[in-house]
Amino acid sequence: MNKLTGKVAIVTGASSGIGRATALLFAKEGASVVVGARREAELSSLVAQIKAAGGEATALAGDVVSEVYAKALVELAVRQYGRLDIAFNNAGTLGEMGPSTEVSGQGFTDTLQTNLTSAFLGAKYQLPAMMKQGGGSIIFTSTFVGYSFAFPGVAAYAASKAGLIGLTQALAAEFGPQQIRVNAILPGAVDTPMYRDMNESTESQAFIANLHALKRVATAEELARSVLYLASDDSSFVTGTASLVDGGASITRT
Repeated sequence: MNKLTGKVAIVTGASSGIGRATALLFAKEGASVVVGARREAELSSLVAQIKAAGGEATALAGDVVSEVYAKALVELAVRQYGRLDIAFNNAGTLGEMGPSTEVSGQGFTDTLQTNLTSAFLGAKYQLPAMMKQGGGSIIFTSTFVGYSFAFPGVAAYAASKAGLIGLTQALAAEFGPQQIRVNAILPGAVDTPMYRDMNESTESQAFIANLHALKRVATAEELARSVLYLASDDSSFVTGTASLVDGGASITRT
């Protein structure tokens, strides 16, 4: 408990899934949290839940592909809480899927913008705020898909998430001297609303679970604990990593 006391964090994609679970955990651990996503009602509910539990949070709805929004999230954190220590750039999409010969150029570009460009834009404004106080931690959500286990039909998703690993390493190298750590988590399948929408049948859920060495999918709360590790001083000498949190999906295909 209290691993983030006195810290200020931004969490994007916070309206559901990993982002929501992480925002709740950050607040429980003492951070003041700025939550962002497109769905304003869900963000308001999240802020109310955090405050009801004795935490501190505020929300700003918007689209992460907007550079204006990326800047506004940082400005809100600094204006309301005086600083920025942690940023979990988590917002993402599966994007347009299907045979690569049939994916539209716009669909491919849109997926890269949501998953990769938005992460860069977030970091672009988060980094100066962190440098002002002598350090911080930035975390991206990548995936094991495109890193060690790619599926057919997800070219845009895999490319964008693989790009996040390169971005992680480049920023870690560039801003390490300023004591800013940059890391990525690489989840396997996670039991979120998006996962359940895509895998409604028992057969589909069993197939996905069997891809993992642990023969199950993760909970959002399990992923949040991995993010907490990278955000906290527990990982004070960890930067530039692509941390697999995939239940062993990367080591088995059976």
